[in-house]
Amino acid sequence: MAADTPVRWSDPEEQQLEEQVVLAEAEWVEAEVAVETLRIELDNFALVHHQRLGPMYVRLDELDALIAEATAARSGDPEDIRRAFEARSILEPMPDLEAFFAEPAAGADAPDGAAGSAGTAGDGEPVQPVIPQEPQRIRPDREAQRLYRDLARRAHPDLAQDPAEQELRGVFIARVNAAYARGDVLELAALAEEWAGGSGDSGVPVSGSPERAAWLRQRLEWLTARLARIAATRAELVDSPMGQLLMLLPDDPDALLTVLAEQLLGSVAERQAELDRVLGG
Repeated sequence: MAADTPVRWSDPEEQQLEEQVVLAEAEWVEAEVAVETLRIELDNFALVHHQRLGPMYVRLDELDALIAEATAARSGDPEDIRRAFEARSILEPMPDLEAFFAEPAAGADAPDGAAGSAGTAGDGEPVQPVIPQEPQRIRPDREAQRLYRDLARRAHPDLAQDPAEQELRGVFIARVNAAYARGDVLELAALAEEWAGGSGDSGVPVSGSPERAAWLRQRLEWLTARLARIAATRAELVDSPMGQLLMLLPDDPDALLTVLAEQLLGSVAERQAELDRVLGG
């Protein structure tokens, strides 16, 4: 059927089902985009939070331990000593990002000093660690979201009936998800062109065919269940520790990091002043 040919339903039930499925599919695509955006946002927020604020959290723990130890040294009270021990025992520095390397060097099992040994290049020079880069954006921009939404609407594996077509779509949508996670608008645009030039048959019964009404009922049932699962997934993401933190300022996660940094700097200054008072008292 040509794209510009109006659809004529002889079955009122089929027409009603068509309308319900169209609405449900639009809601599903929006929900998929929203939850994937939130997942990416949380991952990126956690990374940037770790990079920017991790050292300040460590400093706060160090100051708490130093204050407790100084208090215990002055008082000699067993309860103060216990608190000092606990403060020191929970002091766990953030992982050193410089300890992470891109890949083991070739021949990593070779004896120390051999060419290609772990931690050195083939000429004996130290291998420079690759520091994880801070994402350019915590949240994919609007153009990336628009492209992702369009690709999800057209290429999602769940839109196909044939298993082989579902598998092809799954591989393709994985590439889409990876580009969206990077916020790579150019790659998403290239993928949109690629899909437009080579999309396959979804295997969906055409309007007016004997199988169409049954397929629509099954599709509507699937969409309802899928929307419920997406809602549950979103609730889990929001209820996670990082999700609860992000919800403090959900509309501007970049600004939230600035606010948190200012609060932490204030807390560090207060702890340092308290330590100075204990040591000087």
